[in-house]
Amino acid sequence: MLLRATPVKLGLFYVALCLSSGVGTPYIAIWFRAHGLSGGAIGLILAAPMLGRVATGPALAVWADGFRLRRTAIVIMAGVSALAYGALMRTSGFWPWLTVWFIAATTYQICTPLADVIALRRASLEGFFYAQPRGAGSAAYIVANVAAGALIPRLGPELVVGWLLATGLLLVLASAVLLPPDPVIEASERADRRDRLAGAGALMRDPVFMLMLMSVGFVQGAHAFYYAFSTLIWRAQGVPSAWIGVLWGFGIVAEIGFLWFGEPLRRRLGPERLLVAGAAGAVIRWTAFALSPPLWLLFPLQALHALTFTATFIASLELTGRLSPRIHASAAQSLNAALSLGLISGVATLISGPLYDHAGALGYLAMSGSAGLGLVGAVLLLRRRSGQAQPHTAGP
Repeated sequence: MLLRATPVKLGLFYVALCLSSGVGTPYIAIWFRAHGLSGGAIGLILAAPMLGRVATGPALAVWADGFRLRRTAIVIMAGVSALAYGALMRTSGFWPWLTVWFIAATTYQICTPLADVIALRRASLEGFFYAQPRGAGSAAYIVANVAAGALIPRLGPELVVGWLLATGLLLVLASAVLLPPDPVIEASERADRRDRLAGAGALMRDPVFMLMLMSVGFVQGAHAFYYAFSTLIWRAQGVPSAWIGVLWGFGIVAEIGFLWFGEPLRRRLGPERLLVAGAAGAVIRWTAFALSPPLWLLFPLQALHALTFTATFIASLELTGRLSPRIHASAAQSLNAALSLGLISGVATLISGPLYDHAGALGYLAMSGSAGLGLVGAVLLLRRRSGQAQPHTAGP
């Protein structure tokens, strides 16, 4: 009976989803580096799907809303992603790798916001916290990156792409079997493609919605240099490969702790203050990373991942849901991902390659600047919220 419970099934789905990103995100740069690419070339390849996401994210979300069930599009995208990971093994050279990685990353990335819509709605209907199944995925992320950190020195960088292919196939199965058969919209709310496109356009013209997206984007985009080059930087600083995996895992432990035990704090602060906390933590974290701290200090700095990523992510989900109508939920969450983990992260990743080549760890200072812009936007959102609440509290 327990295995049929919705949060358990969703948790197992997020496990399959994060087993892939737990290796691809921190270690794909090692695979490209082992095949002779420079930091600038790696940055360009990793940035391409992020930059393209500002167009592919909303477009795929509108396409996904054309199906009867929400999970159908996820199954298809997971399948295309797995095929593309397999093709990565069969190609060589910068342009073929750029093309194949663009397809693989684009189709994999869209699975997350589409699944989040399902999980958030089910959590609301059935009374469980979205963070519970999402936290299970984060735990799988730890297992994947710690295991890969220990195995890559023994088995070589080819393990990275082999892992991505295997977990991509697992994600196809998990999407088809574990996700509930939720309809995209109720029959009475059905909208054609033109209405769905118009809804996405209306969201992009909303100044408050866009301020929220840009603020989240600058904070999440500040992780780009860390995601692309922290492994290489830590190696150059003499951190053993096994400890690199542990460092990545420790950051995700902090993420899980926030997801599973941070609900009272989230309710107390509200999404606007949560976003301010995430942005402030990012400024501190990346500034400290630029100073090449010793190994022992890296652990408390990695604990700030609970704020820089997780608090920001949870705040963005809640604000996106609050500022958009349910009928456009897929488009709203995909726009959120398109900017926060797409356009801004893509630009940041693109400049991260030259920053790494010419400045090494000092490249983190640029990420501190990005987080600072996000902090300014978060404070503006908080002031707007406070300004709206003031007349209400002063009234009868």
